[in-house]
Amino acid sequence: MKTSFDRYQTPPESMTADVAQLIDTLTLDKIATDTFQAPSFDYVGPRVFGGQVLAQALMAAAQTLEIDKPCHSLHGYFLRGGDIQLPVVYQVRRLRDGRSLSAREITAVQYVPTHADDKSAKTKPQVIFSMIASFSPMEGGLDYQPAMPQYPAADSLKTEQQLKADYLHKIPESLQARFMRPRHVEIRPVHPQDPISPAPTTPRQANWLRISDIGEQPVAIHQALLAFVSDYYLVGTALMSHGLSLMSRGLQLASIDHSMHFHRPFDIREFLLYEMWSDTTSHAKGLNHGQFWQAGKLVATTQQEGLMRLHAD
Repeated sequence: MKTSFDRYQTPPESMTADVAQLIDTLTLDKIATDTFQAPSFDYVGPRVFGGQVLAQALMAAAQTLEIDKPCHSLHGYFLRGGDIQLPVVYQVRRLRDGRSLSAREITAVQYVPTHADDKSAKTKPQVIFSMIASFSPMEGGLDYQPAMPQYPAADSLKTEQQLKADYLHKIPESLQARFMRPRHVEIRPVHPQDPISPAPTTPRQANWLRISDIGEQPVAIHQALLAFVSDYYLVGTALMSHGLSLMSRGLQLASIDHSMHFHRPFDIREFLLYEMWSDTTSHAKGLNHGQFWQAGKLVATTQQEGLMRLHAD
């Protein structure tokens, strides 16, 4: 039974195929009580994109709420790399339902064939991700935030796709089609980095981003999509001080954990500023922080630790 939230609105006919795939990513099948199954897509390669799992886990948790209320925080751990050829099953445990706060534990599982070359073989469950999320209605109270950082406006910047074209001549011909594949999210980097030969620099970067053609959708969709996009660029921030990028030879890079706090309402259809920075790398790990801003308001904060190993060729 499809459980794409009765509260969802019908997507507009103008929605692009890429954005429609994002909505499909968030449309879960209810296969048992508090258990949901979701498709996997090739967003970054053969392993399941961390943002996909974050978004789907958040949607699974939201669909077990008796009263619709937004998420205010989530804390997740990436335990294994997922396989995009397999769906992901989300098992939700109801930890608490109070007068305001509701807490959920979400476990993401893939059923992997015992023989990789035989898809009809018996399967074994593998936990790839675990998360706890807390939900609470918006209410009044004390309110403080610093001023929004100042960066060039989004409309004055090139899109990520335009910037990639500038570096295409540095990419091996066999990888050019993959390198130039459009992203499902419109991203406009403020200070673009050379993805092939980056120079060591202060580990701080910022992007403007949006997903414009989703139509009218509930808060759960906006929050899940923000969780999805929060995994773009963040883990690579810690590489900047070392003059490395996601394409550096011999680099092993993976997200270990990811947390988010949602502070204020926002609209994913309008540009958000995503400012990211790293304050330390040590013991093959880097710690990265991020803040989302919109119209002068701090709307969400994220933090992620990544595994960083540089192997000799």
